[in-house]
Amino acid sequence: MEVASIPQQTQEKIAQIDSADLVVGILADLDHDGVMMMCESLQTLAGSPKILVLYNEHGAPGTANSQTLQESKSLSLLPWSAFGPDPSGAPMQSISVACQSIFALTEKLASKACCIVSSQMENVTPRWIGHLVEPLLEADFDLVMPYYSPRKLQGLLNNSMVYPLTRALYGKRIYNPLGPDVGVSRRLAQKILGTSRNSKPGPSQTNPLASLAPVAVCDNLQICQVHLGARLYPPADWTNMSSLVAQVLGPIFLEMERSAACWQRTRGSVSVPAQGEHVSSPQETGTLDMNRMVETFRLGVRDLQEIWGLVLPPATLLELRKLSRLNPEQVNMPDELWARIVYDFALAHRLRTINRDHLLRSMTPLYLAWVASYARELESAGAAAVEQRIERLAVAYELTKPYFISRWRWPDRFNP
Repeated sequence: MEVASIPQQTQEKIAQIDSADLVVGILADLDHDGVMMMCESLQTLAGSPKILVLYNEHGAPGTANSQTLQESKSLSLLPWSAFGPDPSGAPMQSISVACQSIFALTEKLASKACCIVSSQMENVTPRWIGHLVEPLLEADFDLVMPYYSPRKLQGLLNNSMVYPLTRALYGKRIYNPLGPDVGVSRRLAQKILGTSRNSKPGPSQTNPLASLAPVAVCDNLQICQVHLGARLYPPADWTNMSSLVAQVLGPIFLEMERSAACWQRTRGSVSVPAQGEHVSSPQETGTLDMNRMVETFRLGVRDLQEIWGLVLPPATLLELRKLSRLNPEQVNMPDELWARIVYDFALAHRLRTINRDHLLRSMTPLYLAWVASYARELESAGAAAVEQRIERLAVAYELTKPYFISRWRWPDRFNP
């Protein structure tokens, strides 16, 4: 079995490995010390499992240390180009291809589980990789999700849409349902490979990360999350968010179509077991240009009426026009309005109201309006207030879900 995104030379070395208990794919560009710390931690796991580690060759360890680890009875260390030559243009698609390779390799080697490390963490401890894999190897969990300490001005795509939408649909409070640092059992990896086998390349292609939580929930698999501390996010380009919005939302909306029979039966939400100690995020010093975000929103109200008019009901369009006439510091998008907008775009994506990529990109000015109102509200707030604010938004998604179910089942009744 050839595994996409893994170089031929590395595949030839993998072919000499008959089995592994655990496959670890390091997508993050870790330096020598980071890779070594991770490998040393993995070698302390109970039972001395046989582990294959694929590290991103751009952060290649020194030859001597690498050779020492390769000769270990319990751990093999091989380089791979996790993202190919240029991941910058489509990071979510690059992660998707890499995850597919790790899942396929897990199946090929009959491994019990796999782990994917995509992020750099703030204040990394030697034990953090163990927190991701121990529930898989020792407690028979199928999905181990990260619980990053919430940050006020980072991870906002997750906080505004991915987390509250996933929670409302599937009824589980998984705070980072797209990972990207995750532990996955072989059982779940097989299911993901089955659901994504027919996916086609493109801006809305299936992303394995988008399927993990829905498949695990709908198939009644065992899920937990682990506190990993604060994640270091790549810098956000707030002037050019359209591509990222499309890459993130496209796979989520596709998964919603596949699992509609499951989420329509779900009401409310319940907690998911969390392991480890919750750590508050350090104080952030960055700022956002909220006035510029509001101006982008105003331009959207002026220039995107034709598209939004195909997606949003007249009452929503009226509320948006009213917001656009306010002074920038007065713009405050209500949670219920924002939740309805996200649901309406999900339905338009399903109905192919317009080209799906154009549809998702046209959502960006609305997202920036939400970000501006959220950031202004929390301008001087602490970490506890951030978590309370995210919780309030998630509850609004849950309360608005009946509206979405009605639109999903009888879209003609609610045609704008």
